[in-house]
Amino acid sequence: MGVLYALAAFFMWGLAVPLHFKLISAVPALQILAHRIVWASLFALGLILAGRQWRKLVEALTSGSRLLLLSLSAALIAVNWLIYIWAVNAGHLVQTSLGYFINPLLNVVLGVLFLRERLNPAQIGACLIAASGVLVLAVSSGEMPWVALALAFSFGCYGLVRKIVPVAPLIGFCVESLLLTPLALGYLARVAVNGESAAFRGDLVLDALLVLTGLSTALPLIWFAAGAQRLKLSTIGLLQYLAPSGQLALGVLAYGEAFGWIDALAFGLIWIALALYTMSALRSAPPVPNPASPDGATGPRSRTEAL
Repeated sequence: MGVLYALAAFFMWGLAVPLHFKLISAVPALQILAHRIVWASLFALGLILAGRQWRKLVEALTSGSRLLLLSLSAALIAVNWLIYIWAVNAGHLVQTSLGYFINPLLNVVLGVLFLRERLNPAQIGACLIAASGVLVLAVSSGEMPWVALALAFSFGCYGLVRKIVPVAPLIGFCVESLLLTPLALGYLARVAVNGESAAFRGDLVLDALLVLTGLSTALPLIWFAAGAQRLKLSTIGLLQYLAPSGQLALGVLAYGEAFGWIDALAFGLIWIALALYTMSALRSAPPVPNPASPDGATGPRSRTEAL
């Protein structure tokens, strides 16, 4: 079940979500973001009501320290969503995939800087190789791949903040959405008054697609959390590369985005870095006790089996 949950989340992030945004590419990115926030908050509230978790939600909303950190994470994820929506609809799926390939290695750097985590030589080498891949793209194009870097940094910092907030995933997501909802509603009201709203003007298909942004936002996050609870972190780390791989394939094969030898070189360096880091993480992972043994402590399984 853990693998199925994780695969469902990464399938949505890699293929279904970008396809969804492509279908509503005529709508300005800021309006899509506002609809995404409003409908996601309603969907999350419905799940909390169904799961009878109102007390936990109230606790999170009335805790000053938690609310402050969740306000920061809400701002970070809103920036990440806006850049992602704009990039997908502007034909930069390859750059979005690069950002989410860089993200796991950026998480390593953030862990060192803020959580005092230590790196072994292989992990340091992996980060340097990934940085060289970004540098190749910057030199070849004459500018930094800012879309990829902005996505990686905003989501990496979001993950760092959420890691230190003691709140369940669904509760945290709901609080973030609720904090952003007044701003989103205010913006939607303004564009409606000015006659610039794309929604609710007789196009029922477009209206349905905008409402469904709440579903496509909340579902993969919930499935990801369910998978993470059931799987080893190293397994999640390996599976998470399916999402940017899907985005890359979609951008190049379905939408004809440019992907030359310079791009192949840069992505190749980043893939090598990811492979080095993954192998290092597997080697340093502690052995898992064999559940078939009488005391559950003898006969450790191999790390490959533990995945």
